[in-house]
Amino acid sequence: MRLGAQAPRLAVGLTRVSTAEQGQSGLGLEAHQASIRTFIAAQGWTLVVEYSDLASGKDDRRPGFQAALARCRQLDAALVAARLDRITRRAHTLSQLLEDGVSIRAADMPGVDDLMLRIYAAMAQKERELISARTKAALTAAKARGKVLGGDRGYRPVSGPDASAAAAARQGAAERAALRDTPRSLAR
Repeated sequence: MRLGAQAPRLAVGLTRVSTAEQGQSGLGLEAHQASIRTFIAAQGWTLVVEYSDLASGKDDRRPGFQAALARCRQLDAALVAARLDRITRRAHTLSQLLEDGVSIRAADMPGVDDLMLRIYAAMAQKERELISARTKAALTAAKARGKVLGGDRGYRPVSGPDASAAAAARQGAAERAALRDTPRSLAR
């Protein structure tokens, strides 16, 4: 490296979706990953690792989020997400991370500074609160129409779990796998 040149900036990617349906389709995660990778390449940075969560943005204990933060601190890397609300929907969390010196970037807002990040985080938190209020209102309206919510959905097994049947199924699967993995010369 030539004298005075800066070392390449390292980045840790973070994706998050809120529902199992979003996670199973993979479409949201793939779009987020593509956005993150494009942003990092445009900055001339190096993507070190990507983490992912399937959880609400209000939960700061998400395993992917915590692992990404630890890696950022370890490597002095920037935490990059497709959108700011994919990192957190809690203004306090984002503000504390910035105070702690964690560099945070959102691919959809490449030129924002820390003040603007704090303002957008407050808006993301407000949106989370509005989503919650709308969901509660919709559930109340459904209940008022006589819709049964939560609990028993009508599925009840005829009998409880059968440990011996489960053990027999596992044994059969193990035997099939052993036959499949046995070299042909020994199987004859």
